[in-house]
Amino acid sequence: MKLAYFAWVRERIGVAEEEVELPAGITTVADLLHWLKGRGETYDMALQAPEIIRVAIDHEHVDHSEPIAGAREIALFPPMTGG
Repeated sequence: MKLAYFAWVRERIGVAEEEVELPAGITTVADLLHWLKGRGETYDMALQAPEIIRVAIDHEHVDHSEPIAGAREIALFPPMTGG
């Protein structure tokens, strides 16, 4: 599965995108975020407050309860800001 990271999420993790093989039991966006936090210091730093991370599955923004089965790409964004 392709994971893409944007803005400060990308900066903290240190890569723009990566291909990952998810372990069994990772079925929702929330599961994915929790698993990513455990992948190392940079992921933990980027996902300190996973509840604020916005997520898109195949270019459609979704809730953290959304199933990820069949997803080709999951993108992680920081909260939107602006004025």
